[in-house]
Amino acid sequence: MKYINPRKTSFPIILILIVLIIITSCQRGVDWTSFRGRDGRGASPARINPPIGIKWKLKLQLENNPATVFNPPVIRGNTVYFGAPDGNFYALDINSGYMRWVFKTGGIINSIPHIDKEKVYFGSNDGKLYAVYIDDGKQAWSFKADSTIQSTVVVYRDMVVFSTNGGSVYFLSTDGKLIYRLPNPVWYYDAFQIQDNVLYFAPGPMPTPHRLAAFDVSEKDYLWILDVRVFGATWYSFPAIKGKFLLMSTCRPLYNFWRLNYYALESRTGKIIWNYSDISVWGEDNNIKPGVLFRKNIRLLDYLAPAVWKNIVIYTSGDSVVRAFNVKTGGLIWRRRFDRPTSSAPTVAGGKVYFGIKGGTGNPKKEGDFQRDKKQPPLLVCLNARNGKKLWEMELDGEILSAPVIAGKWIIFGTDKNYFYVLEELF
Repeated sequence: MKYINPRKTSFPIILILIVLIIITSCQRGVDWTSFRGRDGRGASPARINPPIGIKWKLKLQLENNPATVFNPPVIRGNTVYFGAPDGNFYALDINSGYMRWVFKTGGIINSIPHIDKEKVYFGSNDGKLYAVYIDDGKQAWSFKADSTIQSTVVVYRDMVVFSTNGGSVYFLSTDGKLIYRLPNPVWYYDAFQIQDNVLYFAPGPMPTPHRLAAFDVSEKDYLWILDVRVFGATWYSFPAIKGKFLLMSTCRPLYNFWRLNYYALESRTGKIIWNYSDISVWGEDNNIKPGVLFRKNIRLLDYLAPAVWKNIVIYTSGDSVVRAFNVKTGGLIWRRRFDRPTSSAPTVAGGKVYFGIKGGTGNPKKEGDFQRDKKQPPLLVCLNARNGKKLWEMELDGEILSAPVIAGKWIIFGTDKNYFYVLEELF
C-alpha cells in the first residue's frame, strides 16, 4: 500500500474545490437568451429541486381584462426581459422584482424577444421591430414593417430575422437596415428558428406559398420544400432540432376533437422519418369547447412545441394528455392523462418536465361526481421526464399561457390573469 502525503495533496484539493464552486456558480446563473433555448429544444441545463416558493409576482396594469397571450421572457444575468399584453416591454431585477426600465410600444406585444450583449430585439402589434439597449431601456432603432409582428425574433450572425402576419419575412442588419425579405402572404403567428444557416420553416416561393420550407439564409435559396397537403393540418408547431431530426407536431380541429400528429423529419432533406397520429382527449370538465380552445391556443407561439430531453421528445398538446416519444423511432414511451387540459408548452430541466394545467369550471361530466363539482385552480405541474410520474404541483393565480422559462434557480412565466411569476428554489 502506498502512503500519500496529505500536505502534497492539499493544494490540488483546494484547486478542485475552487473549480467546482466556479462551475456550480456558472450553472446557477444560466442565461436564456432565445426562444425555446438551444436548438429550440425547450430544455434548460439548470436543475431545480424542491422546496420551491414564490420569489415574487407582479400584476400588470390591465384592469381585469384576461390576457390571451403572455410569451416567454429572455434572461441575461439577473435581469428578466419580456413583452406584455399591455404594450410595454419590461426589464426587471429577478432577485427583487425592481423595475430597471420599461419601454412602451403602440400595441400589444406578442412576439418572442431575442437578446445579445447590448440590445434586446422585439416586435409589436404596432407593426414595428424595436432594438432597445438592455442597460437603460433607450431605443437604439426601430423598423416599420408591413403588418403586425407576432413571431419569433432571431438574431443570427449579423442579421435580425422576424416575420409579419400575412406580410413578409424580414432580414435586417443589426443596425436596423433592410437586407432582403421573403413574401409571407399566408403564415400568421409565425414561430421559426435558424440553425446552421437554415431557417425552419419559411413560406414557400411565390406563387405557391402554402408550403413548409427550409431556407438557406446565406445562399438565399430553398434547401427543400414540402406541400402542406402532406400533413392535412391547420396548425404547424415550432420545430426543435436534435441531430438530424427535426421534431414538430400539427393540429387539425374537427367537430368536437382535434386530430394531432407528431413528426420527425430529416432536417437536411425534409423527408418524414416517422409519424404518430392521435386524437385529443378531454378531461372531466364538461365545459370544454374544442373550437374555441383551438382559436385561443394558436395565438401562443409555442403552442404544440416539443421539449427534448436526451432521446425523448415530450408534447403537451392543449388537450388533457402529455405524450412522450422516442426521438429516433417515434415509439410512445409514456403518456400521462390529467382531468383538465394543459395550458402551456413544456420545458425540461434536470430530467423534469414543467408545464401548466388549466383551472376547472366545476361542471363535471358525470352526474353525481360531487368531488369535482367545484372550481379547481390552475396549476404548475412537474413530471419525471423519464416515465411521466407526477412529482409535484403548485396552485397559481391564473393559467400559465406559455412554457415556463427555467434559468439558474428560477422558474419564470406569465398567466392569463396578468400576473408575472418568479419562483425560486429555496435551498
